[in-house]
Amino acid sequence: MKKVLQILLAIAIVVLAFLGYQSIMKPIKFGKIKDQRYERITEQLKDIRKAQGAYKDVYSKYTGSFDTLISFIKTDSMPLIKSIGSLTDEQVEAGMTEKEAVMKGFITRDTIMIAALDTVFGKKYPIENLRFVPFTKGKTQFKLGATVFLTGSNVAVQVFEAKVSNMDIFDDIMNVYREEILEENGNRIRLNKYPGLKVGSLEEANNNAGNWE
Repeated sequence: MKKVLQILLAIAIVVLAFLGYQSIMKPIKFGKIKDQRYERITEQLKDIRKAQGAYKDVYSKYTGSFDTLISFIKTDSMPLIKSIGSLTDEQVEAGMTEKEAVMKGFITRDTIMIAALDTVFGKKYPIENLRFVPFTKGKTQFKLGATVFLTGSNVAVQVFEAKVSNMDIFDDIMNVYREEILEENGNRIRLNKYPGLKVGSLEEANNNAGNWE
């Protein structure tokens, strides 16, 4: 009987030690997963911001449609100002500026149209994937919106927002890390922060800042 109790006690000690180890390591493992995913998703949100900036340069507004944004990048063109000529050493020493050189005809400028995809990202950029949240295997899209925000000074400002919640970012590991995910969300909500990642805002003119910046 004594030996049985000793064996049971030893098993209980091992189990408790394992559970203690798990309670320490589980948040650490989740932190590594979170950092990896946040880094990749942040880069894609920056690309969305870049694409929206290019769209606004052409149409003077943002779009709340990925179909429109992706079609623009794939098929539209953007103006590029090409300078022909340059200031000579003598002109620089004489204090001539490039603007003066253009006015006097020493430098000419020509506007040419360049494919938006080449200009913004490069020909090989997978633009069709811009809408999809990384690590979701094409199942989840960023939520995209655009509107006109009226500031306190009654100035109308074009704004856009692209975001994804932590519930979507970590959906595939929710069963394993539910407590850690809910704790992360709770901490952000208590600080009046969005529980996920987003760039831009429909509720303020924040110069298209990301909530990671």
